Formats: sequence, structure tokens, C-alpha cells
Amino acid sequence: MGLISEVLLLPFAPARGSAWAIRQVLREAERIYYDPATVRAELARLEEQLQAGEITEEEFDQREDELLDRLEIALHHGDTTGNGT
Repeated sequence: MGLISEVLLLPFAPARGSAWAIRQVLREAERIYYDPATVRAELARLEEQLQAGEITEEEFDQREDELLDRLEIALHHGDTTGNGT
């Protein structure tokens, strides 16, 4: 951008900075949400809850389907870091 446009857009700098920060937070949240290691850990916790009688078989099936869908999306998008963070 040129100097004039920078000067004219200066009052909007806080809003532009906030929008950038929000995009970064959303990007990181999505990365963690779709991380295969995170999904696998959640599947393991779900299995433990079922075995402990904390959830019903129907709840288990529903949540397992959701987690498997997330895992499939992650693997198709190449997000295979698998570090869980």
C-alpha cells in the first residue's frame, strides 16, 4: 500500500489488528479440533466413559460417529501432524 492509503486507513488499524488476531485464534482452534491425535484421545476417553457406565450405548454411537467424521476430515485435508496440541 502507498503512504496515502496507509495514512487514510490508520484510524482502522485497531479493527484490522483485531480481525487478524481473531483469524489466528480461529485457525489454531480448527487445527486443534481436527488434529488426529486429539480426536483419537477423545475416542479413547469416550470408550472409557462407556465402559464405566457414564454414557449409554446410544450416546457412545452418536459421539463416536461425530469423532470419526472429524478424523476423516482431518486425514483428507492432510492435517496429520498428530502431536495433539
